[in-house]
Amino acid sequence: MRERNVMQNAPSKVLPVYRMSTGSIAQLFDYNYRHIEVDGEPAIEQNICQHCTSRGNCHDLHISAMRESMGSGRSQIYQCELGLLFWVCPIFNDGAFSGALRGSGYLDDTFGVFRFAGKCNALCNQTITPEQFARRVLAFPFGNMKKIQSLAEMLLLCAESLSSGNKNHHETLRLRSEQQASLSSQIDDLRAKYPPGSALPGYPLEKERQLISFLRRGNKKEAGRLLDEVLASLVFISSASAAGHDRLLPGSVKSASTGHFKQVQLRALELAVLLARSGANSGSSMVIESNARDMKQIQEAKTIDELAFILHSMVDRISLQIVSFQGLPHASIMRKAENFIREHYTRKISLREIAGVVGLSAPYFSTIFKEEMGENLSRYINRLRVEKASKLLLETELSLSEIAGECCFEDQSWFSKIFKSFTGISPGKYRNQGGIHGT
Repeated sequence: MRERNVMQNAPSKVLPVYRMSTGSIAQLFDYNYRHIEVDGEPAIEQNICQHCTSRGNCHDLHISAMRESMGSGRSQIYQCELGLLFWVCPIFNDGAFSGALRGSGYLDDTFGVFRFAGKCNALCNQTITPEQFARRVLAFPFGNMKKIQSLAEMLLLCAESLSSGNKNHHETLRLRSEQQASLSSQIDDLRAKYPPGSALPGYPLEKERQLISFLRRGNKKEAGRLLDEVLASLVFISSASAAGHDRLLPGSVKSASTGHFKQVQLRALELAVLLARSGANSGSSMVIESNARDMKQIQEAKTIDELAFILHSMVDRISLQIVSFQGLPHASIMRKAENFIREHYTRKISLREIAGVVGLSAPYFSTIFKEEMGENLSRYINRLRVEKASKLLLETELSLSEIAGECCFEDQSWFSKIFKSFTGISPGKYRNQGGIHGT
């Protein structure tokens, strides 16, 4: 059925036009990775590949690239042992992989003619003479990677035009691929920072609060960044604990459970509730339905990748809702107040002074600040000061009393008290252990 859909959705004009406009070879493959002839297009297999000793290996190479493109929604560029460049792009019908387009017809210009000639001699299977084989291969033009990337992007547009059903499916896969890469990278960083035998970090409650704060302001970029950090910590803590790496979770006994996904799923559900509540002021029946649908999808999710995608989708949607429902005067006032605070938080600033900057009475400004930011003004300022102090503790040799002065704390004792209320540990311990390693 899917093969027939590919044929029906691949008008004979698409590939010939691509070939004529780019000078490269374009071919169609079905969902079983079998070549489908379209309009008698030139086939590189007949001209080159059947005379190459690496033909069997290249078949697996093509399939691997198609699978990679299917998972990422992007074009994949790769090179065979002979030196020919290829690029593949996936086709989807109603969200299901239905086939792929493959482009080729260029040699890597970093190799040079003599190296290619040598490869031709070595890889010719003697069905034709090595000289004939070399002439066929070297008849292809050389192309730099920038040109090949452009050709791959053009072919991806063709693949998207041949897809049916959800027209955003390629983009969805690309977003999921980026999110997965970001999450994996941050988890790898945590593994390096907390090797087996060390205590696990605590759940990043402060980052969660910052996430909600940014979301309430409609700051999608910062909210998304913090969501990745929270998810990475959550996945790392749960998986490391379940793996039994001789670690202790702060405040708990060592866990040997293998059900860490369920732990992540449960926490993801709790996080989704917090995200939904952050946008409650802009609620409507449609918003409530969307949030309920997200909760259900989290409960039915099977992978970390799915959980991350659902939560990121919530952040995107809720931030847009908040921006659209947020009155322009409020948004303007909060941006002005936030800029002023970030410029002056290392000196004494009062509620009255900040309210005067934005032209409001102190009591009214205090009320709307807490509503918009999710925390009161004094806590917000102290959080900025603790963040600065954290950097100074790790990046300078200033004494604790000097850092307290730099960050506008009354004295070292007050600095230690506020710092511990945010991080759970004293400034001295934070410096000695290189950050928060749990308690």
